[in-house]
Amino acid sequence: MKETIIPTYRLDMQGEPCPYPAVKTLEAMENLKEGEILEIISDCPQSINNIPQDAKNHGYKVLSIDSSGPTIQY
Repeated sequence: MKETIIPTYRLDMQGEPCPYPAVKTLEAMENLKEGEILEIISDCPQSINNIPQDAKNHGYKVLSIDSSGPTIQY
């Protein structure tokens, strides 16, 4: 059974061109407290590579990636 992840915050970056989704995601992650979860929604195709890699490089963990629809959810 898949665990339900309930985000603390949601960052909707639909319609924003790259690199803005990745930049805004990093800015938002810097404000997270331990245990808080940020959900990111983007329709920028490059973000599927940029956001997870940037998160890892800055010590954050991506809990899931869903790219099954017109948007990508992290």
